[in-house]
Amino acid sequence: MCLTQDNLPLPHPEQARRLCAAGARWIQLRMKHAPRDLWTATAREVAAICRAGGAVCIVNDDVEIALAVGADGVHLGSHDADWRETRRQLGPDLILGGTVNNLADADRASVAGVLDYAGVGPWRFTANKQQLAPVLGPEGIRAVLARLGRLPAWAIGGIGAEDLSAVRATGATGAAVSSALFRDGRLEENFRALAAAWGPPATT
Repeated sequence: MCLTQDNLPLPHPEQARRLCAAGARWIQLRMKHAPRDLWTATAREVAAICRAGGAVCIVNDDVEIALAVGADGVHLGSHDADWRETRRQLGPDLILGGTVNNLADADRASVAGVLDYAGVGPWRFTANKQQLAPVLGPEGIRAVLARLGRLPAWAIGGIGAEDLSAVRATGATGAAVSSALFRDGRLEENFRALAAAWGPPATT
């Protein structure tokens, strides 16, 4: 999962465009503290770019914007909104993801029964979060995954290419990345390095 990032020379739509061209197939628009009209306009543009590029478009934090721009779904933090109410708003077909930071969140996700996936972390410290939950690391991720059962789960939080073999070993479905994508302005090279480090899809 590729998350766009604020405060870069590249605006969010250009980030999405280049990620799609590099091969990304899941993009989450993550804008913090943007005026609502700008956020909505940007989300509409990013959703169109993702459709043209064959990528899933998820809007972070705001179900109303996700619905307004025709995104594929929304991702909510563990305290952003009630997951069951959000599912009611989205209907059965759009994607609903939720952040899970600890065992209590995992239990809540299991009881709610409405998420399509969980973002589990943080793997390590990340400066992208102003209020970072306690770091889980590999063992914490494994414990949370055990509570989530069969719910697909992506590890999140400060993950780089060097971490992906360890992330995969936890049993996570995948990893969500942001800072590692944009390091040194080498977006395409970074994306390819991350994809290669994860390796081919698991076979069953």
